[in-house]
Amino acid sequence: MPLQRLNHAVLFVSDVERSAAFYGEVLGFRRIGGMPGAVFLQAEGSANDHDLGLFQSPEPATAHRTGRVGLYHLAWEVDTLREMGRIRDALQAAGALTGASDHACTKALYGADPDGIEFEVTWLVPDSAVEQELRDMTAPSSPLDLAAQIARYGADTTGGPRTDFGIWQRYLAGQQLN
Repeated sequence: MPLQRLNHAVLFVSDVERSAAFYGEVLGFRRIGGMPGAVFLQAEGSANDHDLGLFQSPEPATAHRTGRVGLYHLAWEVDTLREMGRIRDALQAAGALTGASDHACTKALYGADPDGIEFEVTWLVPDSAVEQELRDMTAPSSPLDLAAQIARYGADTTGGPRTDFGIWQRYLAGQQLN
């Protein structure tokens, strides 16, 4: 049986309580348990035993740096553009929003936690609109205009799930879309 999805992520952080507060206040994770030097968090609406584990780094003074071998970022999916807007506002208020991109089939916000660990919050365009998004795409990535996407799809339209990977594969292979 092939892999299905990411079950959880675990991060070493410089201050477990500070990071737990950030992920709770900004991204809506709730604390479900812990032990000395570790906190376990669950995403809102998740039935998973935990979606994010935060462990006290044995070297908290060593800063996270991008561009080196290792994890670049984590990506969490939201169901609606309304939720993406709520998270965008929370990231801005926390000074943690680092970017927002339109990748045709996905709409993405980028942020960094208090240790500089990068993450993405993404909304998947509904399957019925993927082919048109790919046809309309002028660049692999452009600035995200969230208001325009809400006008196009509606604030409460559920995104994804990806059930037809053939469209994306044909696009990547440079084949003509129907």
